[in-house]
Amino acid sequence: MKCLAVLFTILALTEGITKIPLERGRKLRDVLREKHLLGDFLRMHHYDIGTKYSPFSLTAQVADEPLLNSLDTEYYGTIYIGTPPQKFTVVFDTGSSNLWVPSIYCSSSACQNHQRFNPSQSSTFQRTQQTISIQYGTGSMEGILGYDTVMVSSLTDANQMFALSTNEPGAIFVYSKFDGILGLGYPTIAEGGATPVFDNMMSEGLVPQDLFSVYLSRGSGSVVIFGGIDESYFTGSINWIPVTEQGYWQIALDSILVNGQEIACSGGCQAIVDTGTSLLAGPPASITKIQNAIGATPGNYGEYDINCNNLSSMPDVVFVINGIQYPLTPSAYTNQVMQGDCTSGFQNTSGDLWILGDVFIREYYSIFDRANNQVGLAKAV
Repeated sequence: MKCLAVLFTILALTEGITKIPLERGRKLRDVLREKHLLGDFLRMHHYDIGTKYSPFSLTAQVADEPLLNSLDTEYYGTIYIGTPPQKFTVVFDTGSSNLWVPSIYCSSSACQNHQRFNPSQSSTFQRTQQTISIQYGTGSMEGILGYDTVMVSSLTDANQMFALSTNEPGAIFVYSKFDGILGLGYPTIAEGGATPVFDNMMSEGLVPQDLFSVYLSRGSGSVVIFGGIDESYFTGSINWIPVTEQGYWQIALDSILVNGQEIACSGGCQAIVDTGTSLLAGPPASITKIQNAIGATPGNYGEYDINCNNLSSMPDVVFVINGIQYPLTPSAYTNQVMQGDCTSGFQNTSGDLWILGDVFIREYYSIFDRANNQVGLAKAV
């Protein structure tokens, strides 16, 4: 308890905090995390009280991972795998939980068009005999599992399980800008029993808070922040929504409104906040109602067309979540493909879950809090 008192005193003196109640049996780390002060404290203070009594890792740090934006449909960043490091671009996907990259064992066209991991060139690679197969909403992969050092931003995980793809059938990954996928969902949906990257970051004490946050923009400046929340990316307060099922980042929707009238999700429905989905998807019958309400008409390849000249007269589509309204304006839910021609940002999904993809996340800074199993949403700047 003496070391906790020392840390508490330092915090109080340096931050001007006169009193933070510390309930019996609770760690100071937990109190600071709840008040969103832990990250700032760790960054500002490097007080060495000795490893034996330290309540947290003094090496923990907030790490920003910049994301590149490809046509507002793909957001991806850079990671490094192996020793010496081999460079890959990946989608940081909250809708899945595995890390995989193409490998030299893969002869698919998608692999030939991208960087491929060569395990023989990494002195730290550990092979397994386990195979893996992942089916996404669009696209799939097959591969083998191994372990190696993975570096994301300034964070290094020395023993991360990942998949080396041996087959990437179809065309979906052929033309993608990214090489692979880094899943940020819960471990329960990880194929092959692999521990997700962020779970290893948490267990190894690499991040000061067991959460990460995402800011997506139509231009440049998109970022994933591991271990912290950056107030410069949003305005107003953060609204917290409980996770209803720990697989995807799944939450409950109250309703979906257009012109003040409930148009979908009557009586409530379930949704996932998914950085790996470009659009906003829902059950076909409900999406059809929304498309009709905004004046979208069926086009090619399953898309719906919108006349860009009509944006000023089109309605907001409002998602009510945990009693709070989250409106999407016409400019938010449409994509301009050429002068005067736009497409709808809504699409059908094959299941019952709504998918709040990049169309939604661009408008609302999203925080994925594993410590408290909740999603935070705030109006993005």
